[in-house]
Amino acid sequence: MRISEISSPDLRQSLNEPQSDALSLIESSIKEFERHSPESPLPGTLSTDLRLGLTQLSSLVPLSNSVKLHIWKLSYRLWNSCVDLANIARVRSSATNVCEEHAKLRQVSADLLFLAADVVGVPSAAFKCASFFHKTGLIWHDLRKFDLANTCFEKATDLTSRIDIGAITDNEERKLLLGLKIARSRSAWEVSDRNLAITLLNRAKSVLFGCADNYKALANQYLMFGKFVLSNNEVCGVNEGLKLMNEALDLCEKGMRIVKRQDETLALHALRSKTLRFIAATNLQRNEFESVLKCVRVLRDGSGGDDHPSLSVLAMKAWLGLGRFGEAEKELKGMVVNKGIPESVWVSAMESYFQAAGVAGAETAKGVFLGLLGRCHVSAGVAIRVVRRVVGDGLCGEGSRVRAKVVAEVVSDERVLALFAGEEAVKERTTMHAVLWNCAADHFRSKDYKASAEMFEKSMLYVPYNIENRILRAKGFRALCLCHLGLSQLDQAQEYINEAEKFKINLQKNDYNGAITQLQAMTACLDFTPEFLSLSAHEAIASRALPVAVASLSNLLEFYSSGTPMPATEVVVLRTLLTILTQDSGNETQVLKYMKRAHERLRELGPSCFLGKDEVGRRERDWIAVKSWNFGTRTGMERNYELCAEFFRLASEFYGVLVDGEAEERNNVMVCKSLILTVSAMIALEKQRKATLLETEIKQAIELLDRAGKILTSISAGSHPNGDATATIEPSFFFIYTLDAYDLHGRLDQIGSQHQQLHLVETFAASKSCNPNHLLQIGLHASEGPRSNPEVATFALNTSLSSLLASPSPDYQSVALILRKLISVNAIRNGNTDEDFVHRIYKQASRIMVGLKEGEYPAEEGKWLAMTAWNRAAVPVRLGEVEAARKWMGVGLELAGKVPGMKGYESCMKAFVAGFEKKFQGPDSGGSGQSEVGV
Repeated sequence: MRISEISSPDLRQSLNEPQSDALSLIESSIKEFERHSPESPLPGTLSTDLRLGLTQLSSLVPLSNSVKLHIWKLSYRLWNSCVDLANIARVRSSATNVCEEHAKLRQVSADLLFLAADVVGVPSAAFKCASFFHKTGLIWHDLRKFDLANTCFEKATDLTSRIDIGAITDNEERKLLLGLKIARSRSAWEVSDRNLAITLLNRAKSVLFGCADNYKALANQYLMFGKFVLSNNEVCGVNEGLKLMNEALDLCEKGMRIVKRQDETLALHALRSKTLRFIAATNLQRNEFESVLKCVRVLRDGSGGDDHPSLSVLAMKAWLGLGRFGEAEKELKGMVVNKGIPESVWVSAMESYFQAAGVAGAETAKGVFLGLLGRCHVSAGVAIRVVRRVVGDGLCGEGSRVRAKVVAEVVSDERVLALFAGEEAVKERTTMHAVLWNCAADHFRSKDYKASAEMFEKSMLYVPYNIENRILRAKGFRALCLCHLGLSQLDQAQEYINEAEKFKINLQKNDYNGAITQLQAMTACLDFTPEFLSLSAHEAIASRALPVAVASLSNLLEFYSSGTPMPATEVVVLRTLLTILTQDSGNETQVLKYMKRAHERLRELGPSCFLGKDEVGRRERDWIAVKSWNFGTRTGMERNYELCAEFFRLASEFYGVLVDGEAEERNNVMVCKSLILTVSAMIALEKQRKATLLETEIKQAIELLDRAGKILTSISAGSHPNGDATATIEPSFFFIYTLDAYDLHGRLDQIGSQHQQLHLVETFAASKSCNPNHLLQIGLHASEGPRSNPEVATFALNTSLSSLLASPSPDYQSVALILRKLISVNAIRNGNTDEDFVHRIYKQASRIMVGLKEGEYPAEEGKWLAMTAWNRAAVPVRLGEVEAARKWMGVGLELAGKVPGMKGYESCMKAFVAGFEKKFQGPDSGGSGQSEVGV
């Protein structure tokens, strides 16, 4: 807008004397600025004089429309002069203090427009004023004056928030709305208010207007925030960073579906590809290998096909993580023809492949390395690095001969030998000789003379034919002689014998079943053997005489501890007995008795002897563990918490049993769940009986949860057995674990208990299982009762608030509850002494409410915030603490202006503030105000 576009009538009749003086002061300062030479620095009094004139003019409101038009002229003259001088300063790279003075002048220009923002006769006055504040805020942001920048952005937001978005058709005005939200978000991020920053980005989705540039700008900001979070290496940074990058990806894809022009589509496609690569790298860091491959597949299959050098490396490492070495090999070989991949990246990828594939990858490593030699120049140092990796640290294990064969073929290749030729490669040649010599010596010590001889021969290739190396060559020949002597005295063969024991049980079902009394008499017979009890049990089962079968098997179990030869394994007898007992309800106590016996015998004999070996033992272990879990679930549903705790404790023990070298983490998930439910049942029993747990029981429960916590940590770190990414635990279990552990640690009167509680909640908050509702429950629990922990409550509530505000549609009812609770928790935590902390919460609430539609934030909660903030000024007013009173009245008035239905309160507040300021002129004025402050 040009100054000439603004027409105003003669001001002399409409101006009173104070207005004339203020406008004259402003105009004379602007004229001085317009005459200012770019060669000399700006006078420091210029912005001060302009600010003084603005202050005088502000005190004379309301202003006539003609005066407002004149203010617009003055504002634009000042702004245009700033722009001209800034352009010259930018060319000449002027110092920072000049830029700060420019920012002050632009701030005055924006404030002048704000004073006359409701002028009649200027089209889109609110947007023009908001544009000035937006541009000024960006300058303050670049100068890292984030508080001043945020003030500008909030004023601009207030100016545009009352305008119907659907009625805006001007592209510049639409762009301004998006720019404001992104700018506010960046400033909030810089002052570590991530909650507000992400909330503002989410709100920006409503002002994209189907414009490609807008989609790109917002997606790029999400991506920048995601990269920043990842670069900080925080505990929960990977999950948060990935979430932000997924938001960026979603925006790119939505934008590509909406826009039509090819150049716009290409720009969004490039940003989408970049975002997907970052997401793939992040998933690789989290060991989410399937997700990495999905990203790579999308990039390669898309229009144009992304051929970025990083894709092959990401895909290869993901295949390796999944144990799919064939696919990883294809990716590695594909890198050879991609000239965009640097040598160092390629060699590092090859090392990763060989480290994962082991001996099976030796041939591939050789072929790929030799292929690289034909593609580009490779240094001798890289060749040594590859040979060392293939040779490995020791050669006594399986596959040593394969490694030696591959190394021999690599080092004897003419292209590799050429790398070590000449005087400049003396050091590298000596190193390669040492590597090959040590490899040959290891084979010799393991009596593999054939491989040893081959390696000694290859090492000779790196010994020059000169006088200086005669001794070294002579040592090589002597070593070769010893190898050939050894080859004539090889052992013939070795024999391997594998033994295994198999047990069979013959079932006979045609005899009549005996009675329990007859069973007792049977054991006293001279010719009695345990086989009789086994047969009796089978007969009873066939006849459906289950009590007799139970008695038979119970008696049979008594003979196993004596060492008597038995007709079946003890675990089979126990399994049969438990199967019979579980067919009728009401036998839970008996089932628990024999479960405990199984556990005792397992500890006495060991897994292999009690359960059996290999797959047989694993099946028996799993059967007992599942049965114990099912009974724990059943008794828990029946509110029999005493038995429930016992069954789940036994389930954790059975699931944790390892059979014949089984991977330790195979059943870790079920062990963890069982331990958590054991402790939950103990706590439920305590509430049911209304009897507090003893200290020994509390410590025992904490020990169980410590075991569960270690498993949860390993699962969260992504260490799944055999690359099984499905070995996860439901979020509810992690939440129950955290709540139970928090509760129990709070009962111990020990140093560090409260710190341990905080550590538990922080770990849960950093996990993928966490959600804001869980944290809200923890925060409420930690803030109440005799064992409250304000530090934990504050952390949990703040983190919950962060998650809620980061969602596309925040639940402002929960947000309001958290803000109210944070204020009350602080009163408990600090005894109302940390006024700054409470003030920050009120200010945060005010920022959250900026730009919201009427009714989005609960009106009652908003009134509560405004009224309690205002009433906090009562004591400072009575005591004459002017600054404290101003601070609280200011935030109360600020909140009241954002809450519907508080216009009457707001008027009273403003009147009181005016009287207060009149009474206390200046921040250092003393005195004691006697007026009661309250709404």
